[in-house]
Amino acid sequence: MDENIFDKVHEVDLKKTMETSYIDYAMSVIASRALPDVRDGLKPVQRRILY
Repeated sequence: MDENIFDKVHEVDLKKTMETSYIDYAMSVIASRALPDVRDGLKPVQRRILY
């Protein structure tokens, strides 16, 4: 237990990290929720209502 906790801390650019994380999340949401499926042309929410 002689490890110093500060040896595990990594400095990061907060602005760049937030931008990257937000873009990744936004693209994930667009791909999984907003775009219609190729198989039937329905969005996931429309498919849940019908089935």
